[in-house]
Amino acid sequence: MTAEPQVEDWVHDLLRCPVTGTRLVPGTGPDGGPELVGTDPSRTLAYPVRDGVPVLLADEAREVEVS
Repeated sequence: MTAEPQVEDWVHDLLRCPVTGTRLVPGTGPDGGPELVGTDPSRTLAYPVRDGVPVLLADEAREVEVS
């Protein structure tokens, strides 16, 4: 099994959460795959990364509990 490609570092500087407009940081999804996580503490959304491409669609986002 091969690892899924990660998003290039320079891409993180450009991307924002399409719902909240906050910065996105690298994360790991429940399935162990890469994702981008928004930094809005009141509504933290995570977006999957498929084949190295962030899927920044509101319908693809999942809510993340921040403790």
